[in-house]
Amino acid sequence: MKRFSGFLAAVSAVAILASPAAHAATTGNATVTLAASASTMVQIVDAAVTLAPTPTDYDNDYVEITGASGLRVRVKSNSSTGMVLKVRCPDATPQIALADLLVKTQTAAGTGGTTLTSYSAIAAADQNLWSTGQAQNALLTVTTDIRVQNLFAYNDANGGGTTNYTNTLTYTVVTQ
Repeated sequence: MKRFSGFLAAVSAVAILASPAAHAATTGNATVTLAASASTMVQIVDAAVTLAPTPTDYDNDYVEITGASGLRVRVKSNSSTGMVLKVRCPDATPQIALADLLVKTQTAAGTGGTTLTSYSAIAAADQNLWSTGQAQNALLTVTTDIRVQNLFAYNDANGGGTTNYTNTLTYTVVTQ
């Protein structure tokens, strides 16, 4: 019997050690930090447009594209102080005189921002086209209206036909 009771005592000790109540619960904490910084994004939707003047355009001495026909770019930024969409023509020798290439936008400014609502000659340096004073977390389309004036300064090819005059516009988005 001594042997049997010793065996029961050993089995009981194993059962006590294996039971969940025998282990103490422990917890620990970990901290996760996102170090967000202001970021901007610009997507060029319309990489190129061609303005083909009609006889009426020559009578008016300008040709333009506006609204849905204009150059579209999409912008967004997580900056709590907003962003500015800038445009410029960095061509070293632009084919369309900068004074003849005019830009504006009909896209409403964001809260606390501004928009270039009347035609202004494009410049080699950045000029503000559109802005907002708060974060623009979703992509927003900003359309640039384009006007080329002084049409008779741009000759066609010898022997008829057409001659293309091309300038490149560069868009930049910066946080405020």
